[in-house]
Amino acid sequence: MEHVCIALGLTLLAGMATGIGSVIAFTAKRTDYRLLSVATGFSAGVMLYVSFVEIFPESTAMLASRYGDLWGNWLTAASFFGGMMVMALIDNLIPAAENPHETHSEEETAPLHDPKAALPDFSSAVFMDSAHHERRVHDHRPARAGLMRTGLLTALAITIHNFPEGIATFLAAMQEPALGVAIAIAVALHNIPEGISVSVPIFYATGNRRKAFWWSFASGLSEPLGAVTSFAVIMLIGGGGTWEVPVSLTGFLFGGIAGVMVYISLDELLPTSRAYSKGHDSILGLMAGMMVMALSLLLMR
Repeated sequence: MEHVCIALGLTLLAGMATGIGSVIAFTAKRTDYRLLSVATGFSAGVMLYVSFVEIFPESTAMLASRYGDLWGNWLTAASFFGGMMVMALIDNLIPAAENPHETHSEEETAPLHDPKAALPDFSSAVFMDSAHHERRVHDHRPARAGLMRTGLLTALAITIHNFPEGIATFLAAMQEPALGVAIAIAVALHNIPEGISVSVPIFYATGNRRKAFWWSFASGLSEPLGAVTSFAVIMLIGGGGTWEVPVSLTGFLFGGIAGVMVYISLDELLPTSRAYSKGHDSILGLMAGMMVMALSLLLMR
């Protein structure tokens, strides 16, 4: 039961980080994009290292113990790419304008923390040219016209994105609390700039800073929802009398978790880190994340 409480607590803290990002967006005089670049790069480094060095081999060992070495390796690979395909399907179903992982320009974020700042003119050529779209900056013209509809779509998008992350954090913490802490930290770092990003379309959808904060904060709570869902499944499997998950199921889930985290790192974190970076900020953050994760795993041996 102690592991369950730790896992749920870690997932809740990771999800609440979107609210921290929203607070930063509304209170900071100027967003430190270089710090965001390093933080998201660091998060990607942690996720990639722990996925390939810890979780993927753990999945292989679990499945090999149940199905033999040959099929264990095949099933691990299948679950890994299955996790990636699930995330790819989610991204494919979310329109780019409502995708919370798209980055925002400084001109877009200025009105959030400075009420006197002029609203960007999204109808101008600067926001309509091809370079604008190549930078993956949001086009909020539909949000200004549709108001709450776009805000709700954005909140839904972030909720869908964060749900698998909550499952990953919870299951990892259930299996090994120290590993869960590492993943929770990586997810939390990932959610801080995500909270900033979500606040922008919500703000332009509603014109209300308080609503933008609460929608951003609430969207992060889908991660503990994913944890609770995982816990309910464990209870169902265990018949309510045990917290243990069958080794074979854990192996499949760990393979999928590794795929989810690798997809998040390569498709969301690293592009975001590069968009915010100057010089080698992104790769330095990535290396630092891997080194910290490697050191922590070595010290736990």
